[in-house]
Amino acid sequence: MVAVPPGAESDAKRLLEDAGLAASARLTSGGPTRAESVCNALELVETPLVLVHDAARPLVTSGLFDAVLETLEARPDAVGVIAAAALADTVKRAREPRPAKGEHPRGGPTVAKTLSREHLWAAQTPQAFRTDALREAQRGAAENGTLAAVTDEAMLIERAGGKVLIEAAPPENIKVTTSIDLELATALLNAR
Repeated sequence: MVAVPPGAESDAKRLLEDAGLAASARLTSGGPTRAESVCNALELVETPLVLVHDAARPLVTSGLFDAVLETLEARPDAVGVIAAAALADTVKRAREPRPAKGEHPRGGPTVAKTLSREHLWAAQTPQAFRTDALREAQRGAAENGTLAAVTDEAMLIERAGGKVLIEAAPPENIKVTTSIDLELATALLNAR
């Protein structure tokens, strides 16, 4: 299942055909947010387990998809498994929220505290879930008006009290959101 922006269905269909995936993928319209796009796609899922992946991580490997699914299948006590990277940077909590782009009040935010990175991971995709549990968590968030603020599906499961496990992701599972990310992704693809 592939959720695409409304109006982009024909382009997405052509890309799937070019990649030889048209027979195995179904398209659905996305929503105004990531969470709503996943809800739209999940309505059409008929399997007990589901994988959620963000197209902004184009270097994902089939091995990582397999790993998150295998971990979920092996752990009946878990509701989800996420790919994630252990943080290497020192993490600072600011006193003020992140400023909007171009805004730097008083020169920028002030450091309030340094966090221990010992237990910190950067969530990525793919993420694997028990389909019914994810649907129920989505319904709960939609009912209380918090669905639009969800930044990944594991967040929904956590809020619902479900156990989410971590599968260490390889360093090349980068998110492409800036021109520098694109240059790095291109270099990594050329090295494959």
